[in-house]
Amino acid sequence: MRVVLLAAASAVLLSACTWVHLAPTARDVRVVAAGAMPSGCEKRGEVSVSVKDSVAFYERNALRVRDELETLARNEAPGLQANTLQALGDPANGEQRFAAYRCGR
Repeated sequence: MRVVLLAAASAVLLSACTWVHLAPTARDVRVVAAGAMPSGCEKRGEVSVSVKDSVAFYERNALRVRDELETLARNEAPGLQANTLQALGDPANGEQRFAAYRCGR
């Protein structure tokens, strides 16, 4: 019984954890809705990011996974001299791709 309670408590605690933190250099990177290329922007490349979407038998919250993927992509954008990201598709198996743009603000 103790093992079952420990496993249940661990699953609840793991679901509340945020594994990815926003880097200071990524604070000004914005994410725009999927669709046409943002006007007045120069494409700087693409960013591919991934996180664990499940831990053992436990499936992580899809919204939390999506949020972490976006944060990881924002962290990568300054390395491409990009200040705007656009998802190229929905997350799948804990992975997602983003187009990176440099836009005048």
